Order: sequence, then C-alpha cells, then structure tokens
Amino acid sequence: MKSDVIMIDNNENGFKEAIAQTEKTAQYKGMGPKETLHLVLCTEEMLSLVHSITGDLKASFWLESGNNEISLHITTETVMDREKREAFISSSTKNENDAANSFIGRLRDAFEKAMLSDEEFNEDLPYDILDDLVNRSIEFSEWDKYEQSILRRVADEIKISIVGKKVHMTVFKKL
Repeated sequence: MKSDVIMIDNNENGFKEAIAQTEKTAQYKGMGPKETLHLVLCTEEMLSLVHSITGDLKASFWLESGNNEISLHITTETVMDREKREAFISSSTKNENDAANSFIGRLRDAFEKAMLSDEEFNEDLPYDILDDLVNRSIEFSEWDKYEQSILRRVADEIKISIVGKKVHMTVFKKL
C-alpha cells in the first residue's frame, strides 16, 4: 500500500499532514502505541534532517507498507555541494549513495563528486560586500547531527540516493 504524497515546504506546510498520514498508516497496520510513536518519530526526524541539511525545503513525502515493513520516503532537490552531499551520505546506514549500485551508477556518482564545488569565500572582499552577495550564508552555525542520531537509533535502515541535485531518502521500519 502506498499513502498519499504530501508536499512539504519551508513554512512547515505539510508537516502535520505527514504526521497524520504516518499515524493513519500505523493504525491501518495495527501497530501498538510504542511502535506508532517510533514511526512518528522517524517521520519527524526525517523531515527535520532533510530541512537541516538543505536549508530550503520543497519535498514530497509518502509511506509504503508491505507485509512486515513500512518505508518512509522523502524526495527533494537542492543545490548540491560537497558538504551537503557528505551530510546526506553520512546519514545512511551504510554510508554510501544507494544510487551508485551499478557500473553506470558508480561512474555517474564519481563524475558528480568531481564536479561538486567547495564552499569557498574570497577573504579579499570587505565583509559588507560579502554579506550582500547572493547565496551567501550569513549564519555559520555548525549542524549538531541530532536528527541523524535519533533517526539512526529508531530506524532499522536508512538509504540515501543522490542523482545530480535530486535526493531521495528512504527509512525502513520493520513491524
């Protein structure tokens, strides 16, 4: 069974609907209160993780359920740099890009890695000009990886698939 696809954005539109859809799926599968809480926690942390890494969120979220497992899916597009890519890949259970599982996939992945830019700043420019530049991050707060640690503890498996600027995260929870 596949749930409705819910659109999520930066203004938290769709967050409540995603939680409600998760609870509805848990109820449909006859999960107990503790299992339902774990599934809802997976949803919350998954959405928060993607938002923390990308900074700007426009994503699709849905659930799929089988006989003994529920998978949560989120797909988004982002301007990819080395730092974001590493953050996503380090969130997966196997620390690898799941889209690079064939020869062509590994080849494409190698080219994409080589083409990624490092976030560099020209220190020769005055700070007031640097602050006015487009796509300049003014806040340099370090990501504490809280969402990643919670999600890794609660989920049974996490897969990350990156192709170009498209990221697909799948979180598996066994029943």
